[in-house]
Amino acid sequence: MKTKTGRYSGYIRPFSYILDSGIILIALYYSIGVSLVSWYIPLEFIIIWLLIASTLGFYEVYRYTKVIAILNCSLKQWMIFAGFSLMLIFLNSASFSFRNIFFFSTIVISTVLIFKLAIYFFLQKYRIFFGGNFRRVVLLGSPKSIAPLQLFFSENPDYGYVLEKKFDATIFQKNPIKECCDFVLENKIDEMYCAMDDLTQKQISDLVYFADNNLKTLKFIPNESQILSRNFTFDYYDYIPVLSLRTIVLDDSLNKSVKRIFDLLFSALVIIGILTWLTPILAIIIKLESKGPLFFIQRRNGLNYQEFNCYKFRSMNLNSEAHLEQVSKNDPRITRVGRFLRKTSIDELPQFINVFLGQMSVVGPRPHMVSHTEMYAQRVNKFMVRHFVKPGITGLAQTKGYRGEVEKEADIINRVKYDIFYMENWSILLDLKIIVITIFNTLKGEEKAY
Repeated sequence: MKTKTGRYSGYIRPFSYILDSGIILIALYYSIGVSLVSWYIPLEFIIIWLLIASTLGFYEVYRYTKVIAILNCSLKQWMIFAGFSLMLIFLNSASFSFRNIFFFSTIVISTVLIFKLAIYFFLQKYRIFFGGNFRRVVLLGSPKSIAPLQLFFSENPDYGYVLEKKFDATIFQKNPIKECCDFVLENKIDEMYCAMDDLTQKQISDLVYFADNNLKTLKFIPNESQILSRNFTFDYYDYIPVLSLRTIVLDDSLNKSVKRIFDLLFSALVIIGILTWLTPILAIIIKLESKGPLFFIQRRNGLNYQEFNCYKFRSMNLNSEAHLEQVSKNDPRITRVGRFLRKTSIDELPQFINVFLGQMSVVGPRPHMVSHTEMYAQRVNKFMVRHFVKPGITGLAQTKGYRGEVEKEADIINRVKYDIFYMENWSILLDLKIIVITIFNTLKGEEKAY
C-alpha cells in the first residue's frame, strides 16, 4: 500500500504547474510572437502541455526516481508537445515557421527541465545538510534479508530515509509483528519495509490490514525467487482482474520503431565509416598469422529463441571446440592479433552487420552460443526471458562488469538480472548511456576483455 507522496509534494507539484505555464507563456510571446491578448491560444498550449504531462507521468518524480528516468520522460514530453504545437499553430494561424516551433518547444522543455532538476537536486542536498523532507522507516525481517536495504538507507542520506528501528521477524517468542506495529503507531513512522521471505501469508495479511487501517505506507522486500516483475500491471476482462507479470517496453510498436531506426542509423554509420576500410586491412593481418577465414561465424540464439549466424573477426586458430567452449584467460587458441582484437573489442564490429540485417540490436542482452543457451536455460531461473527482445552487441550487464567468460554461477545470474531490468525499463536514453559507458570502458581497458 502507498498513501503518501512526500511532505512537500503538495506544494511542489502545483508550483511546477504554475511555473511551467509561465515558461510556456513567455516562450510563446518571444519565440513565436503569439500575442497574450488572445488568451485562448496560450490556454490551448498550457492545456495540451498538462494533458501530455499527465499521460506520461511527467510530474511523477519521487525521491527514488533516477535522473535518466526524468530525462527520458522529458524527451517524450518534448517530442509530443512539439507535434501538438505544430498542429495548434497551424489551426490558429496560416503563417508559421517550423524553425520557430522547434525553437519554442526546445526552449520550453529545456527551461522546464533545468528547474525540475534544480528542485530535484536541491531536495537531495536539503535532506543531507538539514535533515528535512525525510521519511522515518522501520525494517521487519531476518538480519540477512533486511541487510541490503539497511545499508542503502545508511549510505544514501540524499534519498531522505531515516531508519528508526529494525525488527527480527525470526524471533517468534516476542511477537515481532505486534511489536513493530505498536512502534510504528507510537513513533509516527511513515513507512514499513518487510521481508516477504520471513513472513507467513497470515502475517502479510495482518500487516496489510494494519497499514490500510492506520494510513501507513507498507512495502515488501522480495527475495530473488519472489521477484515477478518491476512493472507488472492489472488488466480487466470485463470485471475480472488479470495480472500481467511482465511488461516488455519494446513490445510497444512506437518504441520498437524508434529502436529499429536508431539501430539502422548507428549500424550504417559503423559499417560505412569503419568496416569498409578496416576489413581489408584485418583480412591481410589475420591471414598472415594463421590459416582460415576472416570471419568467425557462430550460431547463436536471438529474438524468440530463433538461431542466427553471429559474425566476428576471427581471433583464434581453427579448432573443433570453438562452438562449444567459451574463451578463458590466456586461452592458447587465441592468436597474437586475436588477443589485441579481443582486448579492444574490435572483433565484435562485424556484428553491426547483424544489427543492420535486423538479427541483433546495438544494445540488448548479449547472445550466447546455442550449446550454452541450452545449458543456462536449465540451470538459471528466468534465463529464457532474455529472448523476448533482440540480443545486443553490448548491454547493461556488460557495463556492470558481467561480460566475457562466466567464471561462477553468480556471473550468469547477475547478467540475467540486469538483462531483465533493461528489458522492462528500456529507453533510447538508456541505450545511449550504455553505448557511452561501453566506449569509455573499451578505451580504458577491461579486466575481462580477453
